[in-house]
Amino acid sequence: MLESLIAWLLDRFRDLGYPGIVVLMAIESSVLPLPSELVMPPAGYLAAKGEMSFWVAIACGVLGSILGAMANYGLANWLGRPFIRRLGRYLWISDKSLARSERFFTDHGEISTFLARMLPVVRHLISLPAGLARMNLGKFVTFTGLGALVWCTILTWIGWFIGRKEDVIITVLNEEARSYAGRAVLILLPVLALVAAAYVWWRRRRVAQRGSAGGGGED
Repeated sequence: MLESLIAWLLDRFRDLGYPGIVVLMAIESSVLPLPSELVMPPAGYLAAKGEMSFWVAIACGVLGSILGAMANYGLANWLGRPFIRRLGRYLWISDKSLARSERFFTDHGEISTFLARMLPVVRHLISLPAGLARMNLGKFVTFTGLGALVWCTILTWIGWFIGRKEDVIITVLNEEARSYAGRAVLILLPVLALVAAAYVWWRRRRVAQRGSAGGGGED
Protein backbone atom coordinates (compact mmCIF):
# COMPACT_ATOMS: atom_id res chain seq x y z
CA MET A 1 0.00 0.00 0.00
CA LEU A 2 2.81 2.42 0.87
CA GLU A 3 4.55 1.56 -2.39
CA SER A 4 1.37 2.48 -4.28
CA LEU A 5 1.03 5.71 -2.28
CA ILE A 6 4.61 6.80 -3.06
CA ALA A 7 4.15 5.95 -6.73
CA TRP A 8 0.91 7.95 -6.73
CA LEU A 9 2.64 10.95 -5.10
CA LEU A 10 5.45 10.87 -7.66
CA ASP A 11 2.92 10.76 -10.47
CA ARG A 12 1.00 13.66 -8.93
CA PHE A 13 4.18 15.70 -8.64
CA ARG A 14 4.91 15.01 -12.29
CA ASP A 15 1.33 15.87 -13.29
CA LEU A 16 0.69 18.85 -11.01
CA GLY A 17 4.24 20.09 -10.56
CA TYR A 18 5.02 22.56 -7.85
CA PRO A 19 1.38 23.46 -7.06
CA GLY A 20 0.92 19.85 -6.00
CA ILE A 21 3.62 20.27 -3.35
CA VAL A 22 1.90 23.42 -2.06
CA VAL A 23 -1.46 21.65 -1.80
CA LEU A 24 -0.10 18.49 -0.16
CA MET A 25 2.02 20.41 2.35
CA ALA A 26 -0.95 22.65 3.17
CA ILE A 27 -2.88 19.48 3.98
CA GLU A 28 0.10 18.16 5.98
CA SER A 29 0.34 21.39 7.95
CA SER A 30 -3.31 21.18 8.95
CA VAL A 31 -4.75 18.68 11.41
CA LEU A 32 -5.24 16.05 8.68
CA PRO A 33 -2.94 13.01 9.02
CA LEU A 34 -0.70 13.35 5.92
CA PRO A 35 2.95 13.02 7.03
CA SER A 36 5.41 15.46 5.47
CA GLU A 37 7.77 12.48 5.14
CA LEU A 38 5.51 11.32 2.30
CA VAL A 39 5.57 14.67 0.49
CA MET A 40 8.97 16.37 0.51
CA PRO A 41 11.28 13.35 0.05
CA PRO A 42 9.57 12.40 -3.25
CA ALA A 43 10.06 16.01 -4.37
CA GLY A 44 13.75 15.74 -3.48
CA TYR A 45 13.88 12.42 -5.33
CA LEU A 46 12.57 14.07 -8.49
CA ALA A 47 15.02 16.95 -8.00
CA ALA A 48 17.87 14.44 -7.98
CA LYS A 49 16.54 13.03 -11.25
CA GLY A 50 16.49 16.50 -12.79
CA GLU A 51 12.68 16.69 -12.97
CA MET A 52 12.33 19.44 -10.33
CA SER A 53 14.32 22.30 -8.86
CA PHE A 54 15.55 21.48 -5.36
CA TRP A 55 15.07 25.01 -4.00
CA VAL A 56 11.78 25.72 -5.74
CA ALA A 57 10.40 22.48 -4.28
CA ILE A 58 11.47 23.63 -0.81
CA ALA A 59 9.89 27.06 -1.36
CA CYS A 60 6.63 25.38 -2.36
CA GLY A 61 6.78 23.17 0.73
CA VAL A 62 7.28 26.20 2.97
CA LEU A 63 4.43 28.07 1.29
CA GLY A 64 2.10 25.10 1.70
CA SER A 65 3.10 24.73 5.36
CA ILE A 66 2.32 28.38 6.03
CA LEU A 67 -1.05 28.20 4.27
CA GLY A 68 -2.10 25.07 6.18
CA ALA A 69 -0.93 26.54 9.48
CA MET A 70 -2.82 29.77 8.79
CA ALA A 71 -5.98 27.76 8.16
CA ASN A 72 -5.66 26.14 11.59
CA TYR A 73 -4.78 29.48 13.17
CA GLY A 74 -7.84 31.15 11.65
CA LEU A 75 -10.09 28.25 12.62
CA ALA A 76 -8.99 28.36 16.25
CA ASN A 77 -9.14 32.15 16.37
CA TRP A 78 -12.65 32.26 14.92
CA LEU A 79 -14.33 29.30 16.60
CA GLY A 80 -12.66 29.33 20.02
CA ARG A 81 -11.48 26.63 22.41
CA PRO A 82 -14.77 24.76 23.12
CA PHE A 83 -15.35 24.04 19.43
CA ILE A 84 -11.71 23.04 18.83
CA ARG A 85 -11.95 20.57 21.72
CA ARG A 86 -15.10 19.02 20.25
CA LEU A 87 -13.61 18.95 16.74
CA GLY A 88 -10.48 17.28 18.04
CA ARG A 89 -12.42 14.14 18.90
CA TYR A 90 -13.03 13.54 15.21
CA LEU A 91 -9.47 14.39 14.15
CA TRP A 92 -7.67 12.14 16.64
CA ILE A 93 -6.65 15.12 18.82
CA SER A 94 -7.22 14.35 22.47
CA ASP A 95 -7.94 16.97 25.12
CA LYS A 96 -4.62 16.00 26.68
CA SER A 97 -2.68 16.63 23.46
CA LEU A 98 -4.37 19.98 22.90
CA ALA A 99 -3.77 21.02 26.51
CA ARG A 100 -0.11 19.99 26.21
CA SER A 101 0.23 22.11 23.05
CA GLU A 102 -1.35 25.08 24.81
CA ARG A 103 1.00 24.75 27.79
CA PHE A 104 3.98 24.42 25.45
CA PHE A 105 2.90 27.56 23.60
CA THR A 106 2.23 29.52 26.79
CA ASP A 107 5.51 28.53 28.46
CA HIS A 108 7.78 29.24 25.51
CA GLY A 109 6.01 32.05 23.67
CA GLU A 110 6.53 32.70 19.96
CA ILE A 111 9.62 30.47 19.75
CA SER A 112 7.36 27.46 20.24
CA THR A 113 5.85 28.10 16.80
CA PHE A 114 9.31 27.83 15.26
CA LEU A 115 10.42 24.76 17.21
CA ALA A 116 7.14 22.90 16.78
CA ARG A 117 7.44 22.88 12.98
CA MET A 118 10.22 20.30 13.35
CA LEU A 119 8.53 18.04 15.91
CA PRO A 120 6.21 15.15 14.99
CA VAL A 121 2.57 15.54 16.04
CA VAL A 122 3.21 18.91 17.73
CA ARG A 123 3.67 20.67 14.37
CA HIS A 124 0.09 19.76 13.44
CA LEU A 125 -1.27 21.20 16.70
CA ILE A 126 0.77 24.30 17.48
CA SER A 127 -1.28 26.56 15.18
CA LEU A 128 -4.37 25.92 17.30
CA PRO A 129 -3.08 27.41 20.59
CA ALA A 130 -1.47 30.21 18.58
CA GLY A 131 -4.85 31.04 17.09
CA LEU A 132 -6.61 30.72 20.43
CA ALA A 133 -4.08 33.10 21.98
CA ARG A 134 -4.49 35.49 19.02
CA MET A 135 -0.76 35.56 18.43
CA ASN A 136 0.43 38.41 16.21
CA LEU A 137 -0.16 37.16 12.66
CA GLY A 138 3.10 38.56 11.29
CA LYS A 139 5.13 36.78 13.98
CA PHE A 140 3.13 33.61 13.49
CA VAL A 141 3.82 33.52 9.73
CA THR A 142 7.49 34.37 10.24
CA PHE A 143 8.20 31.71 12.86
CA THR A 144 6.12 29.13 11.00
CA GLY A 145 7.97 29.85 7.76
CA LEU A 146 11.39 29.61 9.38
CA GLY A 147 10.61 26.32 11.08
CA ALA A 148 9.06 24.90 7.91
CA LEU A 149 12.12 26.00 5.93
CA VAL A 150 14.43 23.95 8.14
CA TRP A 151 12.21 20.85 8.13
CA CYS A 152 11.37 20.97 4.41
CA THR A 153 15.04 21.38 3.55
CA ILE A 154 15.96 18.33 5.62
CA LEU A 155 13.24 16.16 4.07
CA THR A 156 13.95 17.34 0.52
CA TRP A 157 17.65 16.68 0.98
CA ILE A 158 16.84 13.17 2.20
CA GLY A 159 14.86 12.51 -0.99
CA TRP A 160 17.63 14.04 -3.09
CA PHE A 161 20.25 11.88 -1.35
CA ILE A 162 18.22 8.74 -1.97
CA GLY A 163 17.53 9.74 -5.56
CA ARG A 164 21.27 10.09 -6.27
CA LYS A 165 21.65 6.36 -5.82
CA GLU A 166 21.46 4.75 -9.21
CA ASP A 167 20.00 1.50 -7.88
CA VAL A 168 17.18 3.03 -5.83
CA ILE A 169 13.71 1.65 -6.47
CA ILE A 170 10.35 3.05 -5.51
CA THR A 171 9.83 0.55 -2.68
CA VAL A 172 13.02 1.76 -1.03
CA LEU A 173 12.17 5.46 -1.19
CA ASN A 174 9.54 5.47 1.57
CA GLU A 175 11.45 3.12 3.86
CA GLU A 176 14.72 5.04 3.59
CA ALA A 177 13.04 8.46 3.77
CA ARG A 178 11.20 7.60 6.98
CA SER A 179 14.35 6.05 8.45
CA TYR A 180 16.46 9.12 7.69
CA ALA A 181 13.67 11.43 8.89
CA GLY A 182 13.57 9.56 12.20
CA ARG A 183 17.32 9.99 12.59
CA ALA A 184 16.99 13.68 11.74
CA VAL A 185 14.42 14.12 14.51
CA LEU A 186 16.74 12.42 17.02
CA ILE A 187 19.52 14.81 16.02
CA LEU A 188 17.21 17.83 16.08
CA LEU A 189 15.75 17.16 19.52
CA PRO A 190 18.84 18.14 21.56
CA VAL A 191 19.52 21.05 19.19
CA LEU A 192 15.97 22.35 19.60
CA ALA A 193 16.20 21.86 23.35
CA LEU A 194 19.32 24.03 23.42
CA VAL A 195 17.64 26.68 21.27
CA ALA A 196 14.61 26.70 23.59
CA ALA A 197 16.82 26.90 26.69
CA ALA A 198 18.85 29.75 25.19
CA TYR A 199 15.66 31.60 24.27
CA VAL A 200 14.14 31.17 27.73
CA TRP A 201 17.42 32.33 29.34
CA TRP A 202 17.51 35.38 27.07
CA ARG A 203 13.90 36.27 27.84
CA ARG A 204 14.38 35.90 31.59
CA ARG A 205 17.56 37.99 31.48
CA ARG A 206 15.76 40.66 29.47
CA VAL A 207 12.89 40.73 31.98
CA ALA A 208 15.36 40.93 34.88
CA GLN A 209 17.20 43.81 33.21
CA ARG A 210 13.94 45.65 32.68
CA GLY A 211 13.03 45.07 36.32
CA SER A 212 16.40 46.43 37.47
CA ALA A 213 16.04 49.45 35.22
CA GLY A 214 12.54 50.09 36.54
CA GLY A 215 13.68 49.75 40.14
CA GLY A 216 16.55 52.15 39.57
CA GLY A 217 14.18 54.70 38.10
CA GLU A 218 12.03 54.65 41.21
CA ASP A 219 15.00 55.42 43.46
